[in-house]
Amino acid sequence: MPSTPSENIQPATVAGTARHWRWTLLRRIVHFRETWAEEVANIDQAAVIAKIRPDGAWSPRFAFMSSMAAGIAILGLLQNSVAVIIGAMLIAPLMGPIMALGFAIATGDFAWMKESVRTLLGGVLLALLLVVIVVTISPIQAVTSEIAARTQPTLFDLGVALFSALAGAYAVVRGREGTIIGVAIATALMPPLAVVGFGLATGQWSIFGGALMLFFTNFMTIALSAAIVARAYGFSASLSPDQTRRQTLMIVVSFLLLAIPLGISLRQIAWEATVQAQARAAVGDVFPASARITDLNVDATATPVIVQAAILTRSAQPGADSKVEAALERRLKRDAQVTLDQYLIGSAVDLAAARNDMARLRDVAARAERDNADISRDLALLAGVDAKAVTVDNEKKRATVRAVRLPDAGLGAYRALEERMRAARPGWAIELVPPTLPLPSVTIADGKIAESSTANYQLLRWAARRGPLPISLSGAGATTLQQALAPDGVVANLTEEAKAGDGIVTAAWQLPGGGR
Repeated sequence: MPSTPSENIQPATVAGTARHWRWTLLRRIVHFRETWAEEVANIDQAAVIAKIRPDGAWSPRFAFMSSMAAGIAILGLLQNSVAVIIGAMLIAPLMGPIMALGFAIATGDFAWMKESVRTLLGGVLLALLLVVIVVTISPIQAVTSEIAARTQPTLFDLGVALFSALAGAYAVVRGREGTIIGVAIATALMPPLAVVGFGLATGQWSIFGGALMLFFTNFMTIALSAAIVARAYGFSASLSPDQTRRQTLMIVVSFLLLAIPLGISLRQIAWEATVQAQARAAVGDVFPASARITDLNVDATATPVIVQAAILTRSAQPGADSKVEAALERRLKRDAQVTLDQYLIGSAVDLAAARNDMARLRDVAARAERDNADISRDLALLAGVDAKAVTVDNEKKRATVRAVRLPDAGLGAYRALEERMRAARPGWAIELVPPTLPLPSVTIADGKIAESSTANYQLLRWAARRGPLPISLSGAGATTLQQALAPDGVVANLTEEAKAGDGIVTAAWQLPGGGR
């Protein structure tokens, strides 16, 4: 039987080929080391450090540029304008002290390190202060897509920052500073810092924390990458071997500490994307191809996984919830809870109309949610309570809040506060429940409320209608006052001291158990 070509290859030939490749690889490594040593020798380290060192120092120019970059960034974020945000990236005032910090780490110059950190910290605080002021006075405080995009950093962000920072540090060493512009855009520093200020100004701590993590990741990666490149170019020659080992360990540990939470975040985002895709596929297993998913909400962190969706279909599918749930559990190998809303359509025109209706419903719901949040925040601020203590019924346009007791404030102050709330929200029925402060007395003359007590009567009537407790009446004329309050639904009980006729009626809150 004739031999194949592979059988004709002799062992000596294979061994010779392997030796040839090893020798070629060795020569290439030696050549690279010689070329790199020549390139390092051509670098004027003193000149590079003299050029970078001033960037780590505080100056009026740095303070001004940091403020302007922060102002541009937050306005771009609030307007959701990518072009304006890129403008803030191009200014890049924070790149200077961060690069200086990296080279200070590489050379072990602790005085330079401290100076760079102080400059960077001053620029960060100045930028945050300006952002907080702008957001506080801005009539627009909505979370735009550009703001939301900077609140969940992942391992990919670390990778982008690493590669960009290595390129930037190389450009600095080689005297090609123009590359820094591209690095500034790739490793954005001011936009996430502006989002940190936005979260701080609006009290949205999840936004604050996510953006702070992104800013810290970019900042640390740029500094450490600059130190790595500087070390590679021999800027650490003055360090002892022990210092070099400690420095290397510090850099490696720092990257690991950054990578762990970012990796967890990336894994969570990937899991959410997987659940989204598998949920759509599970719906496709149950519904015909003509059906469309118009609204899909997934909570991948819940146990079981929660899926809610709206389906536009030409024929209703009985038991679709349980069928999709079973299909999704098979795909994910996890428990799931599925809720589907089926909307029947008959034609392509109906499909488009249904989609438009769904979009309008979502817009209405989003506006209602924003209104609820705004009203809750405003009423809570005026009443001195937490926003969660405000009850809002958007459908009936009614809001209720129980006020806390304010120093030296009587019932009249709370009534005026309610009127102020109503004036600020026309069309809304706003009710403020006052604390159980002393109630005013009312004078009854000639079988009716005396003219001099009209104001007291109106205040008593308001407090009794809003108050958390029924009231009791005592004194001459209590019966007349009880009858006057009855048409307004006020529960007013008569005490043993209540009498008919004219006189001064004393009102008090009736405590549970009959006390006053």
